[in-house]
Amino acid sequence: MPSERCLMSAPLRVHVCLCSSVFPAFDYGSLLRIRDGSARVEALNEYLSSRSYLAGYGPSQADTEAFVLLCGPPPEQHVHALRWYKHIAALKPQTNHQSPECSTKRILQNLENTRFVLYTPGCGLVDGEVVLEAWVIHGSYMAVFSETEPFVPQRGNRVLWYCCGPTVYDASHMGHARSYISFDILRRILKDYFRYDVFYCMNITDIDDKIIRRARQNHLLEQYRDKEPSAAQILQDVLTAQTPFKAKLAETTDPDKKQMLERLDAAVSAALAPLQVAVQSSADDLSIRKQAQVLLEEAKDLLSDWLDSQFGSQVTENSIFSLLPKYWEGEYHKDMEALNVLPPDVLTRVSEYVPEIVAFVRTIVDNGYGYESNGSVYFDTAKFDACPTHSYAKLVPEAVGDQKALQEGEGDLSISAERLSEKRSQNDFALWKASKPGEPSWDSPWGKGRPGWHIECSAMAGSILGESMDIHGGGFDLRFPHHDNELAQSEAYFENDHWVRYFLHTGHLTIAGCKMSKSLKNFITIKDALAKHTGKYRQILTGVPVMPFSARQLRLAFLMHSWKDTLDYSSNTMESAIQYERFINEFFLNVKDILRSPTDITGQFEKWETEEIELNKSFYDKKASVHEALCDNIDTRSALEEMRALIFGAIEGTDPIGFPVGGNGQTADLESTVLPYLSVLSDFREEVRKIARERKVTELLQLCDQVRDETLPELGVRLEDRDGKVKK
Repeated sequence: MPSERCLMSAPLRVHVCLCSSVFPAFDYGSLLRIRDGSARVEALNEYLSSRSYLAGYGPSQADTEAFVLLCGPPPEQHVHALRWYKHIAALKPQTNHQSPECSTKRILQNLENTRFVLYTPGCGLVDGEVVLEAWVIHGSYMAVFSETEPFVPQRGNRVLWYCCGPTVYDASHMGHARSYISFDILRRILKDYFRYDVFYCMNITDIDDKIIRRARQNHLLEQYRDKEPSAAQILQDVLTAQTPFKAKLAETTDPDKKQMLERLDAAVSAALAPLQVAVQSSADDLSIRKQAQVLLEEAKDLLSDWLDSQFGSQVTENSIFSLLPKYWEGEYHKDMEALNVLPPDVLTRVSEYVPEIVAFVRTIVDNGYGYESNGSVYFDTAKFDACPTHSYAKLVPEAVGDQKALQEGEGDLSISAERLSEKRSQNDFALWKASKPGEPSWDSPWGKGRPGWHIECSAMAGSILGESMDIHGGGFDLRFPHHDNELAQSEAYFENDHWVRYFLHTGHLTIAGCKMSKSLKNFITIKDALAKHTGKYRQILTGVPVMPFSARQLRLAFLMHSWKDTLDYSSNTMESAIQYERFINEFFLNVKDILRSPTDITGQFEKWETEEIELNKSFYDKKASVHEALCDNIDTRSALEEMRALIFGAIEGTDPIGFPVGGNGQTADLESTVLPYLSVLSDFREEVRKIARERKVTELLQLCDQVRDETLPELGVRLEDRDGKVKK
């Protein structure tokens, strides 16, 4: 084990990354060949327009040498080059003692690698320098230049990790499974393979615009149903609700959302027509009531929106807004347990951290980066970005000004014209929102209100992990504005530029090649994916059936793909996982059969012939290849290809060999329990077969084969007749 001094004495550098799988490599030599300074800056700015960058603990060698090449700040019109230059200039005093020579050879050498290197706990000394075994990982901080960067946890072997948890207003779906299974795999590998002491914190968002709206809508629709409105009343209300709905449909430009609204409109219209005909023709009451209930079910989303617009401001009971997230949080935890995802070491809920959030916001205001407006508090992005030691939107700078993304981050209840007019800049975002009628509220120095979305993670992570963490995880779509805003407000609070050392973003999940979206109605809940076989599969709009898979099969599917890339959840993907599981099970059965063979102690040791020597060599070659794959960005796909036995988190419990027999959560060692009975059955069957062969009783032999081939496999047992012996 390394000493803390050994780990902490590693050089501090800028943590930067060019994800070569996404971006082409930058030809830095072409920049050197540009003699004209203006043209050089223009080329640099153009390159930077599609990259992000970060000032960390100190600039890399390549950054420093490029800085020297410019010989001064770029003109203001080259926004991206100027921002990068400001980062390096702010850090220059920390590195003046290095005074690097600007040589083409050295610069090109610094650009050889585009990935992070994270050190594992093993270390040694070579020529007086700390040498650690490296683990390469792609992060989401990117820069103009990149080199292999060491990951050194800030506290020796301990890794502080924060992960964005779910917003609990509905059932968890396979998009959630994509993130949380992937992070569970990474966490297990860090902890169980590389032997890091991982401290894992995750939040639950239980105060949010989506939760507030859904809770109000559910409450109002339930009240509406309880009143048992007549068929005529339902018909009238749905027709009334159609007017604002059709206006919304006409205004919608997003093709996916428009498609969803058109489907809803068609479904409501299809249910409207029969009821209208039944009413006009004076049909019997039973028929009319049945048609009215069909319409109410088809139009519940449309009707909920209308009820909320009419009566949402009258919902004042705070418990209404807490019951919904409490229920769905419980369902989320059940889903994670079913998926064999380890629980976090610490779980934080927004509703339990409102005082800490208020204090966090107050400090940001006191530090000069926030301002109050009409009872709300906003983050001043322009002032923050103008500070020499700070920069806004480090992860995705090109997204600054993307009003669609920014408004999605603010929430549907917070983007009215009145709310938007409160901000000094459209790029500013809410830290604290003044509560309107029909919204939960808490006391604050600025009046009754509630937390903004981004501030929750900063305040809760800061409370648990302090001013800087090693790893922050989340889905790829959280990079902007959520994680960029988290970074800005946290660094404004702590007055540092290293709140997060590494961001890990899991890839998207698609459904048979199509984007998974609740608005498209092509999402699959985790419960559906894990459902027991019923003989019928619910067909979703993309044409992909919801197959009942096991948690192990889902995890194997994720292990067979890179955690950072898009994963297509399709029949082909899952069939590959199922075949892999069968292959591994076959291997485990063979090993167990060999180990059960009776032998004396001395008989266990036999002379190694050529086959044994070659097998042993192959084993260690594969072991080295697996290690190399895991060191290379935790490449589980290659690890499984190299050696099909090392499966992180796919084996529950403490069984020494193979997958446990029995369902998830079964604590008893079922295999050990039933094996003596199976042995008795096997021996009895073998004696019956022996007598049947001697006396040529074909019917008995057929019955024995039926037990072997049909009855026992259905119970999860396989028998093989082999040279007069039975393999169990």
